[in-house]
Amino acid sequence: MFEFTSLPINGILRQFRCRGEFPDSTKKKAKIMAFTSQPAAFAPTDFDSGLMSCCDDMSVCCYGYFCLPCLGCSIASDMNECCCCGLGMTIRSVYRTKYNIQGSMCTDWCVGNFCMSCAACQMKRDIDMRKRNGQF
Repeated sequence: MFEFTSLPINGILRQFRCRGEFPDSTKKKAKIMAFTSQPAAFAPTDFDSGLMSCCDDMSVCCYGYFCLPCLGCSIASDMNECCCCGLGMTIRSVYRTKYNIQGSMCTDWCVGNFCMSCAACQMKRDIDMRKRNGQF
């Protein structure tokens, strides 16, 4: 006989417990298995600002223009990634997937190769906005 219960954790995650008896060669034991589901997905969105909206936050724009590698390290640090991963297609794709932002790998590649500083500024503005809203 098995018994399943679900417990809310922080309002987002649910923990499912399965309790049952499994036959054992010497005696029966009750074992508990805990399964935790993934957090709820974000609704499909776009980036908070456009690719060419550098004037929305001049500090991020100047940061990206004068020290792009530093901005890349800042983005990677915000996402708990290696500093070498802060620019280009890979980090953008990971970020888009995590927050369910519209786009494709092809778009990420094109933007990462042809507009790297604008893409980095766009991501940093979006990260900052999500931090302010408590979504990051």
